[in-house]
Amino acid sequence: MKSLIALFFASFLGASALLASSPEGPSAAREYVILSGGPSLMIWEKWKNPPHDLWWQNFIRAAEVRISQLEAEGASPKDIVWFVYQPSYVTRGKQDGKDYLGDISTRAKALGVRLRWFRSAEEVLNYLNAGQPRDRVKVADFEYFGHSNKACWMFDYSNQIDSASKVWIHEDELWQIAPQAFESKAYVKSWGCHTGESMSQKFRRRTGQRMWGAVGRTQYMTNEVPVLSDASAGKWRY
Repeated sequence: MKSLIALFFASFLGASALLASSPEGPSAAREYVILSGGPSLMIWEKWKNPPHDLWWQNFIRAAEVRISQLEAEGASPKDIVWFVYQPSYVTRGKQDGKDYLGDISTRAKALGVRLRWFRSAEEVLNYLNAGQPRDRVKVADFEYFGHSNKACWMFDYSNQIDSASKVWIHEDELWQIAPQAFESKAYVKSWGCHTGESMSQKFRRRTGQRMWGAVGRTQYMTNEVPVLSDASAGKWRY
């Protein structure tokens, strides 16, 4: 009987060790990556009806609301990293005569999350792949707030060039993302316009992960996550 008990105990320890060493086991760390693009400038937008981004906070406030939701659902603030495209908030701040970098930093500190300014798409891609030891720290949640079309996230849309972007991640560049960076069933969503029409499908083929995206346009709100501009014609899909 003692031998059987010892054998059972040894088997239990062995199973526990296997679970602990598994990337998806109980000891696996999770990371939540929130990505905010930048706002446009009125020098380009003043001729349009309606102009984009009358409110500079569109992609900041939406991310802030979503981060609060994640924390309410049990995500630890220390496991949330918030990427913000810095150059556009510098130029928008100059336009408006405001210190938006300081404002965003204060918001991130209040939320308790790690704020990372970025200036290039490569910084985001490199972080997804190797910002943490991805054999032990998997991306459980990845969400984008910003301008987009069906094939591209545009981080500086109508900020440097009228109705165009100089910094982006295109669907044909998704091959640079390592599938093993993600948990097996991560939550991925693009809150911009039109992503569900093409980019979502490319993302799934590359990473194996479903990325929810909008068919049609989205509307950014004041104290909510974005909604479909036309709920009767648009939809969310992956």
